[in-house]
Amino acid sequence: MGEDEKRQAAEPAGDPVQDPPPASEHDSAPPASEAVAQEDEKAPPSPEDRIQELAAALAEAEDRALRQLAETENIRRRFERERAESLKYAASGLARDLLNVADNLYRALKAVPDGMRDGDDAAKNFLIGVEMTEKELIAAFQKHGIRRILPVGETFSHKEHQAMFEVEGTGKPAGTVVELMQPGYIMHDRLLRPAMVGVAKGDPEAVEHIDTTV
Repeated sequence: MGEDEKRQAAEPAGDPVQDPPPASEHDSAPPASEAVAQEDEKAPPSPEDRIQELAAALAEAEDRALRQLAETENIRRRFERERAESLKYAASGLARDLLNVADNLYRALKAVPDGMRDGDDAAKNFLIGVEMTEKELIAAFQKHGIRRILPVGETFSHKEHQAMFEVEGTGKPAGTVVELMQPGYIMHDRLLRPAMVGVAKGDPEAVEHIDTTV
């Protein structure tokens, strides 16, 4: 026998080399939950889902547009209201400046003695001129929505009158305006100046005739 044959016969036979077992489908496949997640990530949305998404986006856009439109309309209306108010009371500053002129004319005419109206032509013409001036001024006031408050005989109103004193022995119910110290003026619904008045204090005889029934 040769040396090689003797050496091979002397070595013990080892275990044969085995190939690893083939991987089964269960070993290679990922868990079911991961597989579903992967399918969900990869799968495109269905037409129904896409329609719902678009409908929601459209509804949100319409709501936003309606809100912006309503806000714009509110701004427009507020601007128109403020503009109308500004035009309505544009002459209030000038009117207040002219109240003293109106007051002087009113007091001058009230102070004219009766004999002056029957006097000479010069005095009568002067008086007529003052009266015409006052009428023109009051007409200009009325043109701009300004009216004079002459409340004698009316019931006292805290909104338009300012009581300066009380008068006894008038035979009028308490709170009746019996004297006018200075006319008031109102522009549309805005008071420029209250009328300064004297009011009846109320006599016992007059009070007895006040109807207190409800």
